[in-house]
Formats: sequence, structure tokens, C-alpha cells
Amino acid sequence: MPAKRLNGKACASDLEERLKMRIAECKVQPHLAVVIVGDDPASHVYVRNKISSCERLGIKSTHIELPANTKQEEVASTIISLNENDSLHGILIQSPLPSHMDEESLTDLIDPTKDVDGFHPSNLGRIVQGRLDGMIPCTPAGVMEMLRWAEVDMAGKKAVVIGRSFNVGMPQALLLASRGADATVTIVHSKTIDAREECRAADIVVAAVGSPEMVKPDWVKPGAIVIDVGINRVEDNSRERGWRLAGDVHPGVSEVASLLSPVPGGVGPMTVAMLMANTVTSAEAQHS
Repeated sequence: MPAKRLNGKACASDLEERLKMRIAECKVQPHLAVVIVGDDPASHVYVRNKISSCERLGIKSTHIELPANTKQEEVASTIISLNENDSLHGILIQSPLPSHMDEESLTDLIDPTKDVDGFHPSNLGRIVQGRLDGMIPCTPAGVMEMLRWAEVDMAGKKAVVIGRSFNVGMPQALLLASRGADATVTIVHSKTIDAREECRAADIVVAAVGSPEMVKPDWVKPGAIVIDVGINRVEDNSRERGWRLAGDVHPGVSEVASLLSPVPGGVGPMTVAMLMANTVTSAEAQHS
């Protein structure tokens, strides 16, 4: 029996309705600033989606666009200025940055209370401590929200996270293992001896490695829950534009899994929704 579709758009819509109630009760209008450097087309699409979400929810948005040849020091100065703006509750630096910039050091400059991406070391460290009331990286937070929305019981289940990036894989593993979720977690990465067998033993698989259709049907235990975080452009000459979007999970997995998030329409909408949620949380905390 084909897997049920874990609809990220529907889940995000439900979350947005709850956010609207919180925003109505907030003492101030939540305010998000997005800094984009350069002219990467995909980045500009992502930024427009975020601005659109702000408009839909009643969150004020400020869009700061800088040319690709901007010096690191200028971006740093912009971040410091935004930190000092008391009317601002969230700061996001759109990735990727131009190659001459050190994204990590710029992220470190963001006030942790305004770090709505959740990438500041202080916010990542809080997750290690099990403190989940602050800024949590949006994609793994979105995955957890989707699983709870679908009423997936994670307690005691074996979960495999494919990928160990600081912004998705590692925090995803911590969140799945945290109190309240209580899964038993394995992280699969490039040095794992037998990634396929690790995945086949899992009740829940979260693929976040950025490798198109890497997770094949024979990697998945029948009835497992599979969350596809990947979004990759692959060549497809049958399409007018010459490419298509593909996740990290092969479409054939839908014949094996019990629940599967699609690409697009799965984790993507939830990532943006969790960014909005972090912005509201920040506004509430700064004006409690």
C-alpha cells in the first residue's frame, strides 16, 4: 500500500493559524530583518517566500539587499546595527553568502535572542542541554512539528538521521533524542560503514544529506516513516526548463514506507513557518 503523504503545506497552515493568535496577543508587532548578499536566484526566491509569509501573518519585515562584492566588514557592521535596533526581533542572513565571506563568523555576531535561524553557538548549545524554549534551527524544528502534527509516536523508536551538518543533521538528532520525543537515534554520515543497513533497521528515517535520491526503496524497512529534507536540482531534459527538483529519497520509497514527506511541499513550507514561529517567540520574550 503506498505511503501516506505527510503534507508540509497543511501542517504549516495549521501552525500559521496558531501564530496569528499569538501575534494578536503580542505587545508589539514582531519584526524580522532579512539580509541577502549577492544575486543568487534561488536565494532571492527563498527571501520572497519569507517576506510573503510575514505579510500573510502580520509580521513586519525589513529586506536588506547588498551586492555580491560587499566586504565582510560591511555585512558585520549591518548585523551589529540590527542587533542594536530595539524594534527588531529577528535577524536572518540568507545563505549562501559569496565565497569571500566567512558565514560562521557573521552568524556569531548575531544577538542570540534575535538569531531566528537558530545557528548561533549559544542556541545550538542550549539544545545539547535539552533547553528547547529558545531559537531552534528551523528545518529540524519543522520536522519535529510535522511528526507531532501527524501524531507519530517517537518514544523508544529507532530513528536514523542521514547527515551531520550543524544546521540540520546534528540538531535533528538531538531533538529526536530529547525528552518528550525520546527516540533512540543513530547518525549516518560519509564514514558510516553500512548506511543501508543502518537505515533498514530504523522506524524513522530523516534524510538530510543533499544527495539526490540517495535513499532507495531497499534502504527502508516496510512501514517506516521517512522524512525527506533534501531539495536538489537534477538534470531532466524532458522538462522545458531542463531540470527538476528531487529530494534525498527515491520516489520508489513511497511503495515501502507508511508515511513520507514529499519534495516539494514537505519540509520546505515548515522551515519557513518555523522561522515565523521563532520571530514571534523572540518578540514575546523581548516584550514579556
